Amino acid sequence: MTHLAAGLRETFVQLADTLVDDFDLIEFLDLLALRCVELLGVCTAGLLLADAHGTLTMVAASDEQTRTLELFQLRNSEGPSLDCYRHAEPVVCPDLTRAGESWPKFSRAAEDAEFRSVYALPMRRRDEVIGALNLFGTRPASLDDAGLRLGQALADIATIGILHHRLLQRQETITAQLQTALNSRVIIEQAKGVLAERLRVSVDDAFGVLRAYARSNNRKIHSVATGIIDRTVEIPH
Repeated sequence: MTHLAAGLRETFVQLADTLVDDFDLIEFLDLLALRCVELLGVCTAGLLLADAHGTLTMVAASDEQTRTLELFQLRNSEGPSLDCYRHAEPVVCPDLTRAGESWPKFSRAAEDAEFRSVYALPMRRRDEVIGALNLFGTRPASLDDAGLRLGQALADIATIGILHHRLLQRQETITAQLQTALNSRVIIEQAKGVLAERLRVSVDDAFGVLRAYARSNNRKIHSVATGIIDRTVEIPH
C-alpha cells in the first residue's frame, strides 16, 4: 500500500469515527483541515461554513495564520472562498500575484503571509452548498489536477457527514416535538375527565370549559390541563 493510500485509509477511518452520537463538528473539521495538509501537500487549509442565513463563518483552520487570513476575507467580503461559495464552483488561483484585480485586498494579505497559491473547493451536495474548503500553498501551482480531485473528494465527504448529522438532528427534533404533543394530549384527556367529574358535565363540555378558560387567561391548554390535574388551577362551576 502506498503512503498516500495508507493516509487516505486512515483519514476516512478517523473521519468516520467522529460521525457518532456525540458528533463534535469542530473536531471533525479541524481533523479534515489537518488531513488535507498532510495528504495534498499544501501548506495550510481552512474551512468556512454558512449559517442559517447563508452567511459564511470561519470554523476550522490548520494554523493561526490561515485562521487570520480566512477572517480577513470575510471582514472585507473579498476572496476565493466567497466566490467559491456564491457560484458553487471551485476557484483555482495557482499564482496569487495575478489575482490583484479579482481580490486586491485579499491577494495582498495572502502574499504578506507568504502564500503564493490558493484553491477554494465548494462543500456541496447536489444543489446544496454549505461552505468552502480552502487550500493554501507557499509556492505557485502547489496543487495539480489529481490533488484538486482528491481535495474535492475530501470536501464532498465532509459535506455528506455534516448534512447527515443535520438530518439526524432535525429528525430528533421532530420526534421530540411529536412526543411532546402526544404527552400533552394524554394530560389534556386526563384533565377533561377530571373536569367533567368536578363540574358534573359531559367530557365534550368539559373540554369547552377548559379551552375557554385557557383562552380567557391567555394560557396554553396543556398548562391549564396540568394545573387541573395537580389542583393548582380551579375552574369555578
